[in-house]
Amino acid sequence: MPGDLYFSRRGFLLSSAAMLMWTEAGAEVISGALPPWVAGRSSVPTPVLPGPWRFFTAAEATMVGAIVDRLIPADDLSPGGKDAGCVVFIDAQLAGPFGKAGGQYVKAPFLPGLPQQGYQGEDTPAGRYRKGLRALDELVATRFSGKSFVTLDPKDQDALLKGLEAGTIPLQGVDAKRFFALVLQNTMEGFFADPIYGGNKNMVGWKMIGFPGARYDYRDWIDRHNEAYPLPPLSIMGRSAWNVQ
Repeated sequence: MPGDLYFSRRGFLLSSAAMLMWTEAGAEVISGALPPWVAGRSSVPTPVLPGPWRFFTAAEATMVGAIVDRLIPADDLSPGGKDAGCVVFIDAQLAGPFGKAGGQYVKAPFLPGLPQQGYQGEDTPAGRYRKGLRALDELVATRFSGKSFVTLDPKDQDALLKGLEAGTIPLQGVDAKRFFALVLQNTMEGFFADPIYGGNKNMVGWKMIGFPGARYDYRDWIDRHNEAYPLPPLSIMGRSAWNVQ
């Protein structure tokens, strides 16, 4: 009956205040407080580490490295996008569900959409990268006497990227403006995501903005506005000293 179902769900939600913690001795009921933190009991994603490219070819990875270094150039606040691990992050994303448009509807018909509707085409993010990088490589070779994007002067690289961003420089068979927006978005994600996903190496993005990361408890600092948090940032992978040996 609908009423029985309602009360069943309501009772379940109310009962969630009492958390069930399983130990070797059996079950322990904890209510009215946060569950205790136990070293070595966390289950974290498999870290993405630098190594053989999962999606990019070597040439594509070098090209993307040059692009992200112009989007996030090295300065006195942080290393550039490549040294921060943005290429490793993007490569892993494109090799996974994101690259395959997992969870997205990609069936025809494909019609122009409003800006807030996002990309409205048949190509997956991985396909858009592959086509976009190839089109950019061909454009550079035509305009700069056979050169590649990597070998261009930084000012020429910046001029090309600005043209793509503004939509004033076309790419053959590719929406240049949307391609630039995709690469920029993924670069920012790589710079600020948890380091376990391959980017934000040594938590340089978090250190730059003062973000404390995935710490267990912030209650003592919720009301302390405009104060620098004194502890270093922490990734969801934790510290090696916490892991069960």
